[in-house]
Order: sequence, then structure tokens, then C-alpha cells
Amino acid sequence: MMISSMDSQEVWELENGGHIDSSSKEIIRNNNNNDNSNEAAKTTQIVSTPIMRKKSDPLLPSNVRFRILREFLANLQEVILGTRLALLFPAVPLAVIARLNNFGRPWVFALSLLGLAPLAERVSFLTEQIAYFTGPTVGGLMNATCGNATELIIALFALYENKIHVLKYSLLGSVLSNLLLVLGTSLLCGGLANIREEQRYDRKQADVNSLLLLLGLLCQMLPLLFRYAAEPGTFPADSILQLSRASSILMLLAYVAYIFFQLKTHRKLFESQEEDEDEDEEKAVIGFWSAFSWLVGMTAIIAVLSEYVVGTIEAASDSWGISVSFISIILLPIVGNAAEHAGSIIFAFKNKLDISLGVALGSATQISMFVVPLCVVIAWIIGVYMDLDFSLLETGSLAFTIIIVAFTLQDGTSHYMKGVVLFLCYIAIAACFFVHKIPQSTANMGTKPSLGVSAA
Repeated sequence: MMISSMDSQEVWELENGGHIDSSSKEIIRNNNNNDNSNEAAKTTQIVSTPIMRKKSDPLLPSNVRFRILREFLANLQEVILGTRLALLFPAVPLAVIARLNNFGRPWVFALSLLGLAPLAERVSFLTEQIAYFTGPTVGGLMNATCGNATELIIALFALYENKIHVLKYSLLGSVLSNLLLVLGTSLLCGGLANIREEQRYDRKQADVNSLLLLLGLLCQMLPLLFRYAAEPGTFPADSILQLSRASSILMLLAYVAYIFFQLKTHRKLFESQEEDEDEDEEKAVIGFWSAFSWLVGMTAIIAVLSEYVVGTIEAASDSWGISVSFISIILLPIVGNAAEHAGSIIFAFKNKLDISLGVALGSATQISMFVVPLCVVIAWIIGVYMDLDFSLLETGSLAFTIIIVAFTLQDGTSHYMKGVVLFLCYIAIAACFFVHKIPQSTANMGTKPSLGVSAA
């Protein structure tokens, strides 16, 4: 603390007997001047510090903006460019431009279909990223919900527009695609890659999924059998609808029990799959909220493109000369199952058939036991007629597919010949629906049918 001039003199007088000479006064005066200079320097330094901070304050938000921009570009590289299907992403804005500028409806359909392929694959990727933060239980539920997001959104738009035939065909095609195309090519590629050794897998997981698929098949066959068993001249539409709604509720309850069975009570049956995944332990490449934001955004884009697909599918069918049944059962599911297809084949190449079976059979089970009955319940709520009668040809194809897959997986071993058989079965069914056409007058049946005609 600085001592004033008078205080310094008083201290000097006390220390020197009360007498101060001229030289002593000069020394005291110089010391006081030095003290004043030091204090002024300190004051200047203290005052200048906030001034300098104020000048540097604008740099802090700039650094924050730079960090946010850097994280966004890193996420953009992982989400958009982190897939081999990134070349198809330009189809998304092109589809929107084609729709807004009233280009040909077949062009809108084709571009939307191409744009859905990378989006469906990236939704699966983002769901896996979120699962790193939420744990296996919530992650499993998210995979069950988002794994077939594309098929579910297309089905809901078809239901909203009363295109029940498109809805049923697309859901049926998704099950057939997973069981025959995805599983068949996985067994084929895995068998060729490991041709000198026999591939093995745990039958328990396949048995559980096969039982659920057979239950779903029974619930879909009963309305069909009821219609053919009705006496001539009767109108069984109301009875078929009530039976379908009751069966749908039972299917949803069975699926909830399956989720609880898989994630809680009998997780040990699926431990081999988790152990294989832990061998290649990976960490999340993007943060939780970044993954969640990307997931919401891509789901919204999928909804837009799905609306385009549903609204232009008949125009594309007429322009290309391809039946609506073939487009709905073959083309749409191939796009929607792009992620499952690629992942299943990769795991089969690595001789991890348990994971390949979990992907293909799990996705088929989700569609059959969750998405199909959910659409029936939603149609019930909004007053649209939808039952589980998928007509004779479609139900017969599904029945033989499930039976063939069950026989294929019964011994717990695999080789490439099993994949060849499943793949050829898919080609045969695709050829059948390529020549199968339905009249446009009966295509859109979202109201109560008459004279016992099926809504399919």
C-alpha cells in the first residue's frame, strides 16, 4: 500500500529524532514519486486487462462455431459418405425436384425408389449408433422399431390413400425377400466363401423365429379359409374382418412376448450372436444427439419419398408395362431390405451365420408379427377396411416359403446348395408375380367389400 508524503515525513521524524534535513526530504520525495509511478503502472495493467478481454471476446463464439462446423462435417462424412450407397443420395433431391416441377410420374417413382435405398441403410446405421449409448435392451427395441422403418412408412401411406393392395403386396414381399433373397444369398455366399468347411449355427434362434412365422401364417390363412368355407350366397365380409382384427391383436401380443423373451428371460439363446459381435468391438463414431438428429431427419425424408412412391406406383406400372404386384412384392422390398441384405451377406462371408440368421429371420418376423397386424389395427381405428385375407396366390406363396425355410434350417448346418435352392425359389415367385395382374377397378379396396370378395 502506498504511503503519502506527510506520512513518510512523520515516520522519518519518529525514526530520526524529529529532525529532517534537506537531503532527506529529497530522498523521501523521490521514493514517493517512484511509488506513484508503480501504482499507476499497476492501475494501467488492471484496467487494460478487461479492455484486452473485451477485444478477444468475439473470438470465443468464433471458436465455438468452428468446432460445431467441424463436428457437423465429421458427422456428414460418417453418415452420408460412410456407405457404398452414397452414390444414390443425389436421387433424393432429384425426386423432390421432379415432383415439384411436375415431371413424369414414372420418373418420380424411379428416383424416389433409388433414393430410399441409401436412406434405409443409413437408418439402420444410425440405430446401431444410438444403441451404443442406450444399452442392449433399449437398442434391441429400437432395432425392432426402426429396422423396417421404410416398409412401415410405405404401408402407412398406402393405408392412408386406401391402396390396400399395395400395402399387402409390399408387406408380403418384405417377408418373402428376407426369407428367400436375403437368407438365400447369405447362405450361398457364405457357403462359397467357406467351401472347404461346413458352416454351423445355433438352431434355437431359428426355431423360435420359425414358430412365430408359422403362427403369423395361421392367422393369415384363417380369413382365407373362412371365405372359401362360407356357404354360397352368404356375405362373410363382416366375419372375416372381425376374425382378422382379433387375430391381429393376438399377433401383436405374441410379438411383445417375443421381445420380452429375447431381451429378458432367455437372452442366453441369443448370446452366441452377441459374442460374435463383441469379437469385433466397435465404438460409436458419432454422438448420441447427433445420431438422433440425423435419424429424425432421414426418417422425415423417407416419409416424403414413400408418399411419392405410393402416389406414383400405378403410373409407373402402366408406363413400364410391369404389374403393380411385381413392383410391390419384388422391387419395393429389395430397396427396403438393402441394409439387411448387405449386412447379412457380410456376416455370412465371415462365417457368422448366427448373425445372418438373426438379421433375415428377425426382420421377417417383425414384418409378419408386428407391422402387418399393426396396419390392421390402425385401419380399424381410422375406419378403413383391411383384413388378413391376402388371397390364395399370395398366401400360398408365403406358406410354401415358410415351410421351405423351416426345412432348410432344421439341421443346424449350411452349405451353398441351400442358398441356391432358396434363391431359385425367390426367382420362381418373382416370375409368378411378374405375369400376375390385378384389375385397376379392384386394386384400391379400402372400403367394405361385397359378395364375399377379398379386400386383397
